[in-house]
Amino acid sequence: MEPGNETQPSEFLLLGFSEDPALQPLIFGLFLSMYLVTVAGNLLIILAILSDNHLHTPMYFFLSNLSSYDICLTSTIVPKMLVNIQTQSKAISYAGCITQMYFFLLFVEMENFLLAVMAYDRFVAICHPLHYTVIMNPRLCVHLVLVCWVISILHALLQSLMVLRLSFCTHLEIPHFFCELNHVARLACSSSFLNDVVMYFFVILLGGGPLAGILYSYSKIVSSIRAISSAQGKYKAFSTCASHLSVVSLFYCTGLGVYISSSATHNSHSSARASVMYTVVTPMLNPFIYSLRNTDVKRALTRLFGGKL
Repeated sequence: MEPGNETQPSEFLLLGFSEDPALQPLIFGLFLSMYLVTVAGNLLIILAILSDNHLHTPMYFFLSNLSSYDICLTSTIVPKMLVNIQTQSKAISYAGCITQMYFFLLFVEMENFLLAVMAYDRFVAICHPLHYTVIMNPRLCVHLVLVCWVISILHALLQSLMVLRLSFCTHLEIPHFFCELNHVARLACSSSFLNDVVMYFFVILLGGGPLAGILYSYSKIVSSIRAISSAQGKYKAFSTCASHLSVVSLFYCTGLGVYISSSATHNSHSSARASVMYTVVTPMLNPFIYSLRNTDVKRALTRLFGGKL
């Protein structure tokens, strides 16, 4: 970017998916629908777990946390986009942009770590079933979630503070529908080399670490399932992991697709379209994945609605 008058910007412009006015009502309706489905679906999962004593187990404790993070993640992004479309404005204040970036990083990291914790829970349940209740005691479950919170808060705070040290010029258009860290850093007039180093270091460390833990857990799970003699026993063991494995695949595959798209196309709307998958679509699908593939959740939802489902 050419050097210009470096300043503390008052606002950024979120270009979104398309600048065609005719498409704005369609985009508004689509994202409003997805947002309402996401909030309603995840709230139902949380209420079903809270209302059913049979679901007061580590697995469903983590699932209720995942549903709450899904609601928070989409609420960090979608409402502001809907307001901008409705008011025909693309602006987001500097403080609002940094705040949105912080909470986005926070809840994405929380989901990332929680998926690894859920994989560990399944590993203990299948590979060490006799010691499951002793190992996965309530105290450990709470501590695991607290550790996820602490690491995620510190990482999001560090990345946000790194952006605050940057100086910006006059070209403040973000080809995205929210303040994504990489896109904001590209707008800086001052050197963002240190920001890039820190960002990619933590992407590898905090993204690769949990993913490695998930892969290790499932490698042990697969080995244990293969050792089961009966086909029915293998199916029952695998069925407890199927929903989590589906969510993990959806989250990491779409996230990887976003970074590949972002690296290949720096100045287009394509990375914004790709980001929809893990910021909006994945949180929307998670409740369906867990409710459709899980008889315990379906039974709890039936009782929640008085047997009307």
